[in-house]
Amino acid sequence: MSSIVIVLPKIEDGKRIRDILAKRGYEIDAVCSTAAAALGEMNNLNGGIVICGYKLPDMFFTDLNECMPSGFQMLLIASSRALSAVEGTGIMAVTMPLSVYELVNTLEMMLQSAARRRKKERAKPKVRSAEEQHIIDRAKSLLIERNHMTESEAHRYMQKCSMDSGTNLVETAQMVLTLLTE
Repeated sequence: MSSIVIVLPKIEDGKRIRDILAKRGYEIDAVCSTAAAALGEMNNLNGGIVICGYKLPDMFFTDLNECMPSGFQMLLIASSRALSAVEGTGIMAVTMPLSVYELVNTLEMMLQSAARRRKKERAKPKVRSAEEQHIIDRAKSLLIERNHMTESEAHRYMQKCSMDSGTNLVETAQMVLTLLTE
């Protein structure tokens, strides 16, 4: 699950929002009153959502958005007049006075979006170095030559061995090379 950091000028407001979200099952990682403190907390986390106000004691939300580590999204809480500056920036926002329903739904939508994005990132195939690919190709050609397999059979065999032993494909290819060259 993504991390949630709340940063509002009045720490009491941040704590109230934390309590509201905690009652609905969300775990809040930090509540801060300055952007600097929030940035410090974010640097210790791997990504998530920053719920923040329009103007903080040490910077505006736009400055905070520029300084945030990658992997974080911003949910701005501001008046409808102030939200006109947000349009087209990619920052999600909810208007004041704050509706709990609107806040929770927007937060849930952002969390689901982040989860989908992380899942897509993990699904991308790992790019192998030329050296790793060469090891795999040598092991496959050895299996093809010695065991009279096709290229796809050799690849499937190494994949199965890799999954059975819990090692990656390159390590399995190295084991095949070691065993078949002795």
